[in-house]
Amino acid sequence: MNKFQDKVVWITGSSSGIGEATAYSFAKEGAKLVLTALEDDLLKKVADRCMELGSPKAVALPFDLSRKDQVEELADKAWNVFGSIDVFYNNAGISQRGTTCDTEMRVINKVMDINYFAPVLMTKVILPRMIERGGGQLVVTTSINGRFGFPLRCAYSSSKHALYGFFETVQAEYYKAGIRVTIVCPGRVQTRISFYALEKDGKQHAKMDAGQAGGCTPDEAGRRIVRAVYRRKREVLVGRKELLMVYIKRFFPGLCARIARSINPM
Repeated sequence: MNKFQDKVVWITGSSSGIGEATAYSFAKEGAKLVLTALEDDLLKKVADRCMELGSPKAVALPFDLSRKDQVEELADKAWNVFGSIDVFYNNAGISQRGTTCDTEMRVINKVMDINYFAPVLMTKVILPRMIERGGGQLVVTTSINGRFGFPLRCAYSSSKHALYGFFETVQAEYYKAGIRVTIVCPGRVQTRISFYALEKDGKQHAKMDAGQAGGCTPDEAGRRIVRAVYRRKREVLVGRKELLMVYIKRFFPGLCARIARSINPM
């Protein structure tokens, strides 16, 4: 039996990378899908592929999440596609490359708008409706950079730390109302996130970092994420040996700080 048969899943950032791979994994488990990303043409191809893989219906809902004034309207449209949402996966995000002194505030603001404020605004639309229906599941992609500071990631790391605080609070407040939260904490995954990262002046980084290229595959990440969502796990770590840093931070924070200072961030 398909684990998500006829369940409605909304995924942001689903035109490529982790979001695309996760959409395919949900499709194979019978989920109805609402797919959001910036690239309309790529998104429609992903939607078609999802239906080939077993989704009863996959709908493309393109949107630019930096348009913060229209994000709540987007969430309303996503809910109305099927009249409900069982799983809302906040996956969309953008990375950054630049020192704290050099990175312009407009770049920091854009990263925070896409990575933090957009998920918050959309959640505030979807959450009350889930509660009214008796429950639901919120899923969010953070990062191991949300567990400790990392060179050249002042905005990115801050946004991911903030997601932990927000979504852990949501679960603490609404657990008894049937709301479950799964935090996805990736290390290095073979996506194009470094290619699209913003440099200090807002220009595109436009290259794959060596560490990113050596990460786990998106397909592997997608399977692990869907398995964790099905099991309603509080958190799932996705990656390879770099995930050891999460445990080093927990038990040996001083050592973690020394290692972070010596990491090649590219």
